[in-house]
Amino acid sequence: MSAAGLMRVPEGAFRFVALDVETACSETASICQIGIACVRADGGIESWVTLVDPQVRFSSFNVRLHGIGPEQVQGAPDFARAIAPLEPLLSRHLIIQHSSFDRRAIEGAYGVTGRAAPAWRWGDSVRIARRAWPEFIGNGGHGLGHLKEQLDLRFEHHDAGEDARAAAEVVLHAERRTGLGFEALLGPGRR
Repeated sequence: MSAAGLMRVPEGAFRFVALDVETACSETASICQIGIACVRADGGIESWVTLVDPQVRFSSFNVRLHGIGPEQVQGAPDFARAIAPLEPLLSRHLIIQHSSFDRRAIEGAYGVTGRAAPAWRWGDSVRIARRAWPEFIGNGGHGLGHLKEQLDLRFEHHDAGEDARAAAEVVLHAERRTGLGFEALLGPGRR
């Protein structure tokens, strides 16, 4: 996908939508890529990803981490334009993130635009993974890197589309392992 054009956002009703972002620097609002993975009732996943021009400087650390720099986002939409086509979809579904970083980044980016972040429903695949694989506590943990190895997930870490898909796959693996749905695995107080 070119930086200037947005892909078609998946349509329909999904069980949940996993979301991941990459940032240009240590400022959480500096989103330079957004990816989502929409999980259908049959377990199939439809993905969507776009580069975002964060309109801030890029740190060399972040560029080394995800490979996205100022050249890649030239001509990409800013956050307001990138998130607009996602808003109807995200408002109708539970959003799964892997840790709380993605939600904080989205809320920060909305703040930069002068808008309050929508009151979307959020869940955390780390919480789900902790319930499905308690043996990983103190033994590699529940980060995507360790889960990739333990669950034989195939994805390129630190790409928002790939990480969103990986978070969705963690949830699906946890459901199969425990026999519980994601809502039960999230339990009360999912935020």
